[in-house]
Amino acid sequence: MAAPQPQPGCKTIRPTISSSPSTAGPAPKRFRTMATDAAAPPASAGCSAMKAEFARHTDYLNALNDKRERLVKASRDVTMNSKKVIFQVHRISRNNKEEVLSKAENDLAAVVNQHIGKLVKELQGTDFWKLRRAYTFGVQEYIEAATFCRFCKTGTLLSLDEINDSLLALSDKSVEPLQINVLDYILGVADLSGELMRLAIGRISDGEVEYAKDICSFVRDIYRELTLLVPLMDDNNEMKKKMEVMLQSVVKIENACFGVHVRGSEYIPMLGSSAEPDYAFFGGADYD
Repeated sequence: MAAPQPQPGCKTIRPTISSSPSTAGPAPKRFRTMATDAAAPPASAGCSAMKAEFARHTDYLNALNDKRERLVKASRDVTMNSKKVIFQVHRISRNNKEEVLSKAENDLAAVVNQHIGKLVKELQGTDFWKLRRAYTFGVQEYIEAATFCRFCKTGTLLSLDEINDSLLALSDKSVEPLQINVLDYILGVADLSGELMRLAIGRISDGEVEYAKDICSFVRDIYRELTLLVPLMDDNNEMKKKMEVMLQSVVKIENACFGVHVRGSEYIPMLGSSAEPDYAFFGGADYD
């Protein structure tokens, strides 16, 4: 049988036997050594293809990290400006409601066009979920501000479909548009309860007790619906923590409304009522 021929570019290894000089005594010890017929061949085409593949992965990861940094910056801008809208709405009173809400809506539109527009341009295709942690907090803050404005204006909850429809104008029709996911929407609505609690306490201090009761009923309804939804969600520790805070807000609003209802004769004169105050509850007689 003929010996196998070596393949091109491969090393052929042959064992050689060497022996020490012959001397008197036992048989000489032979040493086995390895020798090659040719030097190592140059880098093959497969190595070049592998380097090119890793280079493409490097470029992709660098671009993804750069995009993540831009999204974090845009998310911070969304958060900061959405908080300003919330602070603006908290200035509302029975005398300046239309003026305050008009300015808040204009500021909210600026947040959408200037800052959320940056998110829309950056996020395409699978980036929505891949980079969600980079922008979710800004989106939640925007949802909180938008739903807060809607409640103060109409007493209703702004839906997720309405929010996503308002973002379609910012997207390029040739690519998949940015759509806020259900999880971020629910997390933003959960944060809304804290702002409504502050609003209710402020309305009670201004004597708008019925408005505070409406807020209490609204927050209670949201909490009840979310208690039915959260157990069906995947393990989400963030949502569970927000539900605990939301329950605290519900209890605070209920306690404030209950206190006014039970001790209304004491609270109302001090809360801006037009009626003459009655100081009898202090233990002293009325004075002319």
